[in-house]
Amino acid sequence: MKYALIFLLFSPIIGVSQQDNSKLIKKGIDTDKYVPKGIVVGENAPVIIGKSVDGFTINSSEILKDQEVVVIFYRGKWCPVCNRYLSNLSDSLKYITEKEAQVLVIGPENFESAEQSAEKAEAKFTLIPDTTLQILKDFDVLFNVTKGYQKRIKTFKGTDIAENNNQEEAALPVPATYIIGKDGKIKWRHFNYDYSKRASVKAIVTNLK
Repeated sequence: MKYALIFLLFSPIIGVSQQDNSKLIKKGIDTDKYVPKGIVVGENAPVIIGKSVDGFTINSSEILKDQEVVVIFYRGKWCPVCNRYLSNLSDSLKYITEKEAQVLVIGPENFESAEQSAEKAEAKFTLIPDTTLQILKDFDVLFNVTKGYQKRIKTFKGTDIAENNNQEEAALPVPATYIIGKDGKIKWRHFNYDYSKRASVKAIVTNLK
C-alpha cells in the first residue's frame, strides 16, 4: 500500500516530464542528450566575437560602449519560419535602431548558407555565422537534432542540416532572443523551444532602455 501511494504521488510528475519530452522531440530536440535552458536575466552576457557575412569583425564589448545589443538566434536558410521572421525583422529594424541598439543575428550555418539567409531576408542587420558553434554554446541555446527530424528536413526541405552547417553532427539553436544592457548583463530574454514562437519587434523595443 505504501509503495502504491508513493507511485501515485510521483506518477503525475513523471507523466508531465514525459509529455514535455514528447513536445521537445516533435520540435527536433534530442532529449537523450543535453537540453539547453538558456542563460538567464541578470547574468553576465558572453562576449560575442565573430565575423559577419559582410566581412566585418564583430565584438559585442565594443558595441556595448555606445549601444545595447539585441542577440537573435536563427536555425537556417531551409527554415521558412526563420526566413519570414528575419525578413520582417529587417523591415522593422529602424524601430530597434532608433532605441540606440544594434541587432546581431547568429546561426549555425556555414558562410555560404548564411549569406543566402541574409539575401533572402534582405538583411539590414548584422548576421554572424557561428561556424564553431561557440557562441550558441555560450548562450546555452544549442541542442542535438533527432534523427527523425533530420530525415524530415532532408525529405521536405531538401537540406541535410549537418552538411548545411558544415558539421559532423546535426545541431541547432533554440531561436531565442536576448537583450544585453550596456552593463554587459542580460536584461531581457525570449526563450521558447517552439521555433514558431519568436520575440516580436514590439516586445524587443518595449524592453530596450
